[in-house]
Amino acid sequence: MSLRAFWDEQAEAWSRFARTPGHDAYHESFNFPAFLELVPPAGRATLDVGCGEGRVGAELQRRGHRVVGVDSSPRLVELASECHEAHVADAAALPFADESFDLAVAYMSIMNFDDPEAAVRESSRVLEPGGRFCAAVVHPMDGAGRWTAREPDAEFVIEGSYYEQEAKLWVSEREGIEVTFCDRGLPLERLARCFEDAGLLIEALREPQPSDGFVLRFPISARRRRVPMFLHLRALKP
Repeated sequence: MSLRAFWDEQAEAWSRFARTPGHDAYHESFNFPAFLELVPPAGRATLDVGCGEGRVGAELQRRGHRVVGVDSSPRLVELASECHEAHVADAAALPFADESFDLAVAYMSIMNFDDPEAAVRESSRVLEPGGRFCAAVVHPMDGAGRWTAREPDAEFVIEGSYYEQEAKLWVSEREGIEVTFCDRGLPLERLARCFEDAGLLIEALREPQPSDGFVLRFPISARRRRVPMFLHLRALKP
């Protein structure tokens, strides 16, 4: 399955979902607030890799960043352009000169690139020395397993291979807005090697929890508090 083609097909449904307050509750309640804690203050220029419909870039713009977004979906770029500068581009072949940015962010996008290694290398290439790359992904443990039931004491099991994770398809429907997700977890070593091979030094790593002081707008089940859902990291280009 081409993840690029999948998300292009989901562009309209995704944009309605992401732009409707309360629909992406995990994003609003703790994933994005925790991610923002790792993002450095505004500098010269910020690249949003896999910018989607523009919600991350819009918030960074409000915080003083000059944001340039890239996404492979023309429709998502059209929507993101309502919020900030955005271009249709392959993350594995960015249309920018070396050292064009002092910050790159990839919020919940690296695991959905067909070639995450190339995307991280390209992000490193366009960063200036001393620049940073901040990323949020599906946690590799969450990506590898599943819950056997909805009860608080349900078991979490890994039935396939942690090292060769397959993409998961699941549907979210609220108030008539339905979107299909396709999430592929990246094993921790593969993710780390993406940064290592791109010449980036990981300087911070977080596993945000719903109970870490964030404002929760909806109840999170007890079982969901037992296994990390997201992984955040910040890397430095020496």
